[in-house]
Amino acid sequence: MKTEFEKMRSEEFYDFTDPEILSSLNHSKRVCQKLNQMTLCSPGYRDALQEIIPDIPDNSKVCPPFHCDHGNGIKVGHNVFINYNCCFLDGAFIYLGENVRIGPMCQLYTVSHPVDPILRRGTVEVGHPISIGADTWLGGGVIVCPGVKIGRRCIVGAGSVVVHDVPDDCMVAGNPAIIKKRLNER
Repeated sequence: MKTEFEKMRSEEFYDFTDPEILSSLNHSKRVCQKLNQMTLCSPGYRDALQEIIPDIPDNSKVCPPFHCDHGNGIKVGHNVFINYNCCFLDGAFIYLGENVRIGPMCQLYTVSHPVDPILRRGTVEVGHPISIGADTWLGGGVIVCPGVKIGRRCIVGAGSVVVHDVPDDCMVAGNPAIIKKRLNER
């Protein structure tokens, strides 16, 4: 039988009041609070960052302030840059490919509540992973919704809300984000 934490990572409904989940949430909040008192060059910055996002490569950076639910659900490639004041709700996994650039105030939401209003009154939710391909750039203030896959070498215009998958080599913008043009066409 799966734990609630395992259900959370498996795109199943889970109880967010489960003690293991609450412990993970509380740990992340404490360490984010510590990180958010630092700058990129503060002593202890890298240790605090790795405590929030295990296995983050040394050449990837997150500018505080930064907020996340767990941190251990964020998988970061090499040479990734996440600008100021981003919020990653990582109940499900968030995958960032190599050389991804995330603008300030971007929000990546893997978590969703039940559609049924009666179920929504309870303590269950569900998460769907987000994937952002290598060499992709999200402009400032972008929101990425649960389950969205953004391809490689894409550009997402500032302030866009991405509700559908984006193929490789596309520039998208708007609310909802739509393809504005194809990039790197030969």
